[in-house]
Amino acid sequence: MKTLGTLLLVLCATLSINSQEFKFEQETIDYGKIIKGSEGERTFVFTNVGDAPLIIQSIKSSCGCTVPKKPEAPIMPGEKGEIKVSYDTKRIGGFSKQITILSNATTARKIVKIKGLVSNVALLEKEKSILSNN
Repeated sequence: MKTLGTLLLVLCATLSINSQEFKFEQETIDYGKIIKGSEGERTFVFTNVGDAPLIIQSIKSSCGCTVPKKPEAPIMPGEKGEIKVSYDTKRIGGFSKQITILSNATTARKIVKIKGLVSNVALLEKEKSILSNN
């Protein structure tokens, strides 16, 4: 029993010595209402709050309409990193997409999200007109 307790203590100490972890400024980016064909790129900003380099191995989106771009270099402890995400704004309607990040962080799989509504210009202009008449 004493050996098991010592082993657990050593394991916990080892894990806490070399740990890296994300801290995102926001885990969901809301595009809000945007016009069809408008700029679809947004950026997730995060900090490595651990004490070892953070390496992002891969990033996958839940749909081909969303293209994420990962940082190529490791993110050093205390430094900020960026993950750029482009959504195809030629698709009219609401959207909610997941981006899965695989890394060497303590929690190896991290999910961030984007959401919004793409509208035709005519519809947005009609809504603005109705609102300004009130």
